[in-house]
Amino acid sequence: MDDRPPKSLIRRQRALFIFDGVCVLCSTGASFLMRHDPKGRVQFASAQSPLGSAIFSKLGKPIDESYLLIDSDGWHSKSDGYFQLARILGGWWQLALLFQMVPRPIRDWLYDRIAANRYRWFGKSEYCVLLTEEQRSRLVTDDPELWKQLKTQ
Repeated sequence: MDDRPPKSLIRRQRALFIFDGVCVLCSTGASFLMRHDPKGRVQFASAQSPLGSAIFSKLGKPIDESYLLIDSDGWHSKSDGYFQLARILGGWWQLALLFQMVPRPIRDWLYDRIAANRYRWFGKSEYCVLLTEEQRSRLVTDDPELWKQLKTQ
């Protein structure tokens, strides 16, 4: 039996990418995405923020397990989340969809190995220190609609 929370438990019209704000790899990745999303299709939040922590808690997921992507379809993580992100960003990002040919258990096994070792391999930093001041100002710190969803159901 699948005991994962339903993907539709929380939704958001504009995609929200929730990343580990103390992980060097994660913060660098979020910074890269911000620089290469000039249309602002995706918003960002740190998993350590009150909103990020509440979302992880609602889903029953540890903050250090994976990032989360929340969009109009629900929440996504691991390799499926990256494919959804590529669809949202469009353009050349969709080339990443070619990797969907690799079976999910293999993709997620690789993701899990990197996630489990990311602090050792890439290090930790102060909260979102690797983001520029402008990028830190783009972090979502409050979302009344998401808070409403988190308090219901």
